[in-house]
Amino acid sequence: MSRLDAARVLSSDGWLGPSRVWLAEGRIESIEPLDGVTGAAGERWLVPGFVDLQVNGIDDVDVSVADGDDWARLDDLLLAQGVTSWCPTLVTMPLDRFQRPLARIAAAMQRPPAVRPTIVGAHLEGPFLGRAAGAHPVDQIVPIDLGWLADLPAHVALVTLGAEQPQAAAAARLLAEAGRLVSIGHTHADEAEFDAVVAAGARLTTHLFNAMTGVHHRQPGVATFALTNPDVCASIIADGVHVHPRVLRLAFAALGPGRAVLVTDAVAWRSGRVGSIGLELRDGAPRLPDGTLAGSAVRMDEAVRTCVDAGIDPAVVLRAASTTPARLLGLTDRGRIAPGLRADLVAVTPELAVEQVWVAGEPALPGR
Repeated sequence: MSRLDAARVLSSDGWLGPSRVWLAEGRIESIEPLDGVTGAAGERWLVPGFVDLQVNGIDDVDVSVADGDDWARLDDLLLAQGVTSWCPTLVTMPLDRFQRPLARIAAAMQRPPAVRPTIVGAHLEGPFLGRAAGAHPVDQIVPIDLGWLADLPAHVALVTLGAEQPQAAAAARLLAEAGRLVSIGHTHADEAEFDAVVAAGARLTTHLFNAMTGVHHRQPGVATFALTNPDVCASIIADGVHVHPRVLRLAFAALGPGRAVLVTDAVAWRSGRVGSIGLELRDGAPRLPDGTLAGSAVRMDEAVRTCVDAGIDPAVVLRAASTTPARLLGLTDRGRIAPGLRADLVAVTPELAVEQVWVAGEPALPGR
């Protein structure tokens, strides 16, 4: 049995004062109050490990072509930002080209046990998108193929689709019944189309405000539908570019403490490409040559700090980076700090900088 001391612990019941968290066999055994904490733990906060639902790549490693040692580099880059569970994300491409990257993701998931972030499944962001292509190649966005979706391998955990697609509700129902998370994104859907796909099983909206219609007092769009439908959550890219800080505050206020999800939508910006899409880092974010935003270069810990700097309660933000995405994926063993749960944990400073990470109770950042 091992122990972790912290000045504050974000438990399932809220913030606890100085506490000792006991770990055994990769899980949280108990949490006990302390009169005080000294030494290295004297100021740190202990929070749940972050869960990122949308990672296309990081730095110079693109998930769509990652192989061999690329996965170990992704492991290290994710741990450095406090991510302990994640979804490698594949963007729009021809249907017959998904098989190979999905096979490489499956192989990465089956690597021998080690202290690394858990790949909880692949996220397919396309090719069944709607009329808001964003950086996705328009000519590769295709009508929904229910047979193709029915034959997806078991490790596809999340699919983003456009709610205006004629078969969108049927697809959402098929995917949800198979235990996959369905998200609505890259869409100009109207209210009836959006609500029908949510009723059919969609429980998330992909990168709120981006690649969708917005908020207008006489012509509400998809962002409005997501903010006001209590049955759907919304992911947000908080890199200071995709969404203005005041709009972050608006979104968190409307969504409440249990419906906001932080994602990085990170891409391999240093490589100059995402799949077949060329890009460059400009004005704080990766972009296509015409200036269209194409994912982000933000880390999850940076996204947390951006939201807190915007005036959002740190506990709410930290849960948006951990508890809510874990719940959406059905990961009932993580995303919270409570006895019996998996000890995926992050120690942060009061300024929300990552100091140490534990995966199933094992330290994951050597030397920290």
